[in-house]
Amino acid sequence: MSDKDAVGQLNDLDLIVEAARQAGNIALSFFRQSPEVWWKNEGRSPVSAADFAANEKLAAILRPARPDYGWLSEETDDDAERLSHETLFVVDPIDGTRGFLSGLELWCVSVAVVTDGRPTAGVLYAPALDELFVATADGPALKNGEPIAVSERLEHDIHRLAAGEDMLNGFDPDFRKTIERAKHVPSLAYRLAMVADGRLEGTIVKRNSHDWDVAAADLILERAGGALVDLSGHPLNYNRADVSHGELCGASAARLPVFLRELSHRRNG
Repeated sequence: MSDKDAVGQLNDLDLIVEAARQAGNIALSFFRQSPEVWWKNEGRSPVSAADFAANEKLAAILRPARPDYGWLSEETDDDAERLSHETLFVVDPIDGTRGFLSGLELWCVSVAVVTDGRPTAGVLYAPALDELFVATADGPALKNGEPIAVSERLEHDIHRLAAGEDMLNGFDPDFRKTIERAKHVPSLAYRLAMVADGRLEGTIVKRNSHDWDVAAADLILERAGGALVDLSGHPLNYNRADVSHGELCGASAARLPVFLRELSHRRNG
């Protein structure tokens, strides 16, 4: 059996893990090596040679292995043909490109399998940290093979929260005193993984994240005992014509209602 045939025989989770590892190792070869950089979205978002190389590796592994799956990647021109597929790959070759280009280790390869609008398998691979987060819709969330779970700290403890200062405006002053604002994490996917493994109680996500930023992390957080929702408390739906999202909150199931209550001014404003 050829290597290509062997890859094609893997289940979805093992397949995307293998693809993420190979793509991550390619990206790692560019890390702190000053790769060529271009700017997209009217100069607001950088993309590097590392992003493109990792994307090519992901596509080379995943698309032949599952020719009936659709494809959505940050670094591939979107094609409405994906909307005709019940199942598709949703990938971000490097989530946290700004941090990657600054030499920070908090970046990852994000790969999800999405079926009927929800992720069924997800992987985040952070090669500079040697960390691998995985989950399936019917299994546990794992970090380097060990189960992870959201924080179960007592109600009156400090809330470790990752959010921009502007996102905290309007919080009740007494509640604001309970918040320990986390240092900025350039990768949104990795930030959600930090909620999943209990390092953070929650994160508030600014408007205009995309499917590829959050699909894999959404599933990992869910299987760890948390959720990623919009400010009305609704779970996200993926593979729509518009792949961008409004403001979001990710937290443990116990903390989520608290954060959503404090964010109601943004929902109602």
